[in-house]
Amino acid sequence: MNTCDICKKSFPDDDLISGRGIRHEIESLIQIDFPDWSDKKRICKDDYNKYRDKYILDIIKEETGNIQNLQDEVLKSIKENETITENDNILAKENLKLGDRISDRVAIFGGSWKFIIIFFIVLFGWILLNSMLILKKPFDPYPFILMNLILSCIAAIQAPIIMMSQNRQEKKDRIRSENDYKVNLKSEIEIRTLHEKVDHLLLDQWSKMMQIQEMQIEILEEIKKKVDKA
Repeated sequence: MNTCDICKKSFPDDDLISGRGIRHEIESLIQIDFPDWSDKKRICKDDYNKYRDKYILDIIKEETGNIQNLQDEVLKSIKENETITENDNILAKENLKLGDRISDRVAIFGGSWKFIIIFFIVLFGWILLNSMLILKKPFDPYPFILMNLILSCIAAIQAPIIMMSQNRQEKKDRIRSENDYKVNLKSEIEIRTLHEKVDHLLLDQWSKMMQIQEMQIEILEEIKKKVDKA
């Protein structure tokens, strides 16, 4: 008969486990309650099973905590991180001058069916009016030189105004492209970071599962020994 250094009770030698045969992780738990614990001391099977169960429960709690921490980090990242994209329409309106507004309106009107219809109505009316008054005193007789001059002036003025609007649209497209690049870059970085966290968590879980499996094998071997003795 020998004494357990934990509960101080006497047990047969077969019911006591030497400190050299105990896992380092379980031994660390014992040393928390008994700082003077060493490999030379012995522990009974009941106390050993108590610390072993405690170690398994600590692993399970740690894994649950790791998953919860990962979820909290993701939620915190979503809540705290501000969006890096900006509305290019708002940015364009902030710096919009009077000339820019006029060029936009001219470009919109000049590229519509409304402008084409009005243009042909005025053109047809101009020709018809000068043709009907040709016997009297038309203000723009055939071949309608005044009308050609006005059309040339309109085309000469309309072209650069439309080009101004197109340049602004090109600037807006460039801002939109930069925003898309920022979004794609941020998404790539966040996905890569999340993958690293998940991989680290899986490796840690695999290590802990292996430790639990080894504990289960030890318990099964103890049960087998008890069955064989019975």
